[in-house]
Amino acid sequence: MKFEVLQRRVRRAEAVVQVRSTETLSQWNLLNHVWRRAWTPGRIVIAGLAGGFAAGKLEPGGAFSGGRWLQMIGSVSGLVASAQASVASFAAAAAGMAAQQASAAADDAGQAAETAASTGAAAADPVQPRAAEAATDVSES
Repeated sequence: MKFEVLQRRVRRAEAVVQVRSTETLSQWNLLNHVWRRAWTPGRIVIAGLAGGFAAGKLEPGGAFSGGRWLQMIGSVSGLVASAQASVASFAAAAAGMAAQQASAAADDAGQAAETAASTGAAAADPVQPRAAEAATDVSES
């Protein structure tokens, strides 16, 4: 493969990483914005009233006491926090995978450049052995 082709592939991979990173950041900001705008004071009050009504209906004779209610709220808040963390880790994983792909493409291009440089040097000076031949000569003696 020619060095120019590898350079184009690396540039294309870097462009893909940049676009995906920008898209991920944009989607995360949009999700964060929508989530925060969804929790208006009116909706918070309605959620509180609905929760209080449900707690009143589910508590026939004290079976669902205040301690259990607080425990349920703690569990739900933990669930919401873990969901937010998983969304953040998914975004980070997507960005990391894109960065690894770009790094692999850059490594391929670097190896191809080294190969092209060593092949060009061997063709210019036929007296010097290539790296593999030099290693073989040293290992045989």
